[in-house]
Amino acid sequence: MLEYLANLNPVLQALLGTIFTWFLTALGAAGVFFAKEIRKKVLDGMLGFAAGVMIAASFWSLLAPAIEMSEGMRIPSFIPAVVGFLLGGIFLRIVDKILPHLHPGLPMSEAEGVKTSWQRSILLILAITIHNIPEGLAVGVAFGAVAYGLTSATITAAVALAFGIGIQNFPEGLAVSMPLRREGMSRGKAFWYGQLSGTVEPVAGVLGAVAVLIARPILPYALAFAAGAMIFVVVEELVPESQQGGNTDIATMGAMLGFAVMMLLDVALG
Repeated sequence: MLEYLANLNPVLQALLGTIFTWFLTALGAAGVFFAKEIRKKVLDGMLGFAAGVMIAASFWSLLAPAIEMSEGMRIPSFIPAVVGFLLGGIFLRIVDKILPHLHPGLPMSEAEGVKTSWQRSILLILAITIHNIPEGLAVGVAFGAVAYGLTSATITAAVALAFGIGIQNFPEGLAVSMPLRREGMSRGKAFWYGQLSGTVEPVAGVLGAVAVLIARPILPYALAFAAGAMIFVVVEELVPESQQGGNTDIATMGAMLGFAVMMLLDVALG
């Protein structure tokens, strides 16, 4: 399977990888067909797990390779990683500030972005959609980097990243479809909009792969950019949401487990 994937164009690799991550988002959203509610403890643990996966992926799959790729450049090797990381966070902050959205579990009065008359359900969908962008970008950049034959960018490492991102997308799908069901949507509509929040990942993945293929010098910056955007999502959304139900120990242990799983995937496969 890996041999077949390795022979494909990097853009196609990125597309397939992010279709997989979208599929697991849809699989999570499909949970709405089996239950109207999910126990808060379970959801908080899953959100913590997702946070742990993203933190580990940000370092092992993105920042560490970015620093290694920067060695030998005319500037210190840490500069692309630092600059890209901060730009990723700044980008997500700007998007958060402009695009209307509402994080699950919060009242309408705490909606972010420009003021709008959009329905609560639309704002809930947009919150997850916005934060799926860096995940798709990370996978796309990782596959694009493989084309350069660098020791720190291998097909197995890119596959491990896609697999890890996909795993943590499962609870994100649930986190969209379940609140929509509680808002009064039918199961079919709740599922549809839940999976729709993940469709941005293939788009971001293809754009990320194309960008690094066109301009090799931006590769370490692009990797770090994706890492910064993902850490922004973790700190701004996943951690607070997993902790607000009072299940702090469960959410924290979920984060520890998620970090360990992603670290294992990256080190063992990458």
